Amino acid sequence: MAFRTDLACESIEHPQDLRNHAGIRTTKRNIGGFSIDCVEVQTAQAAAALGKPCGTYCTMTLDPLTRRESDAFTQAVDNLAAILTELLPKQAQPDAPILVIGLGNRAITPDAVGPLTVEHILVTRHLRRQLPEQFADWRSVSAAAVGVLGQTGVEAAEFTRGLCDTLEPCAIIAVDALAAGELSHLARTLQVTDAGIVPGSGVGNARAAFNQQTFGVPVIAIGLPTVVDGASLLWRAQQDGACSAALDELSTPVFVTPREIDQQVRDAAKVIGYAINRALQPQLSLSDLDLLLS
Repeated sequence: MAFRTDLACESIEHPQDLRNHAGIRTTKRNIGGFSIDCVEVQTAQAAAALGKPCGTYCTMTLDPLTRRESDAFTQAVDNLAAILTELLPKQAQPDAPILVIGLGNRAITPDAVGPLTVEHILVTRHLRRQLPEQFADWRSVSAAAVGVLGQTGVEAAEFTRGLCDTLEPCAIIAVDALAAGELSHLARTLQVTDAGIVPGSGVGNARAAFNQQTFGVPVIAIGLPTVVDGASLLWRAQQDGACSAALDELSTPVFVTPREIDQQVRDAAKVIGYAINRALQPQLSLSDLDLLLS
């Protein structure tokens, strides 16, 4: 039985503690009640041990947002926008085009965070082309919810490659649902990484990778953990000595998701969308975005 997770903050602890590995650097900070843990995978040996590509993985908790604290939405957006700004390619010009891709299946709530996020993205490519003087200082942004293979007959990576050929973005921001290994992280954390993502890998249905090797430009991936693999829960229970041997026989994969997943996914999608907008159009306030997206 394996422990499966898409979160670097969990992989670094399970099934073995890798926090002191020579090729891994960890940092922790707290901003406005939001805890941000970053794992930097620096070497090929560390990547092999962790089971994740080299890169930076930042995980932000959403506890204040979950508790509906005052100004929690604003703080969450600002924090996530700051992380995105840190990870976006520094060599790119401020007006270089960006492509935002929403991965996942809109019809399945735990997999809908990508498509729902796209609904909150301020797209500007057409505005810069049609009104160049008025929007000269705005970054060109395009966005698409590319669906899944079973809906379109086209791999998400194939769809995105075609968009890249036309749009020639300097970077891609991909948003997708993730699998966690801990129930406490379900819909309560966001992971941002410059290492890209493999859609479907968390539920054993890996598709073509979204990374720089695939598209030729940096890929920043933002993920919300929405399911826990039942086998991972049983693995943890076995480590704690609280698992019956009878539960070890899972004939088919079982995934657990929160009861409130509908609202949690919608809330997270709005945070992610607004944070992307703030990172790409820093001249706009949240009030400006509310007006432009209404």
